[in-house]
Amino acid sequence: MFRQSLSLVMASLCLALLSSCGSVDLSDGASLSSSSNLGPQSGRLTKERTFVDSSVVLSARTVAIAPASFTALAASRVKKDEDRELVVNTLSRAICVALSDKYTIVPYGQPADLTVKTTVTKLVPTGKTAAGVSAALSLGSNFVLPVSVPRLPVGLGAIAVEGEALDAAGVQRAAIIWSRGANSITSAPRVSEIGDAYSLAASFGSDFSTIIKKGKPPAMLDLEAPSGQRIKSYFGGKPKYAACEAFGRAPGVPGMVAGMVGAPPAWTDKSGAQKPTAPAN
Repeated sequence: MFRQSLSLVMASLCLALLSSCGSVDLSDGASLSSSSNLGPQSGRLTKERTFVDSSVVLSARTVAIAPASFTALAASRVKKDEDRELVVNTLSRAICVALSDKYTIVPYGQPADLTVKTTVTKLVPTGKTAAGVSAALSLGSNFVLPVSVPRLPVGLGAIAVEGEALDAAGVQRAAIIWSRGANSITSAPRVSEIGDAYSLAASFGSDFSTIIKKGKPPAMLDLEAPSGQRIKSYFGGKPKYAACEAFGRAPGVPGMVAGMVGAPPAWTDKSGAQKPTAPAN
């Protein structure tokens, strides 16, 4: 009941701000080994279809995480290889760190009870000009108002992602098709065409990890306190398992400051300089 009420409140706020929520439709599940297990679409701001075999994912002990990828369509919406790599790295990093609370993370390619694969299927770039104006207005309002002004309801980015967890025999044990757009109220503007996709990718990683760890979809409001290892990783510390180093470390305090002033993610998160991201087949 609370989740439904919160969804209605957020949806109403978005409508009140001239439909100031970015959006993108759910994809068709083409990157998944199967989409037949997925349930009906749910959610308003975050749209998703999910499946989970609770008994299997809850009994698993080891997880390998394949580097996330882009479809050719989604990749074509981002000009720089570095920016594409930033999006998929933050997505994979969020999954790796979150799953470290429950599972032993092993390098991709090694035997594991579960292997997690994810693909960015659609992406709406952030309008850099509008984001820059919003960031300037927000910074300016901090000097004269007790709260920041809402972000301009134009140029809002969005992302759609597909993910699945396969067992050692390659059988799908969890899957999700997910999409979310930025909004004028809670999404901080960053002057980068991936500004919103970068933040939303981490949100997807958190949501999908929760499904795997708990064997059920995440609640709208998760009051669970983050673990010590997640806090350490959030501030740029060494991850619990070395396998997570493949996705770089979070930019920590410098990244938070950069986000507050609207700076591009690439200014503080250097994981995108590792290698170009090849589109998925």
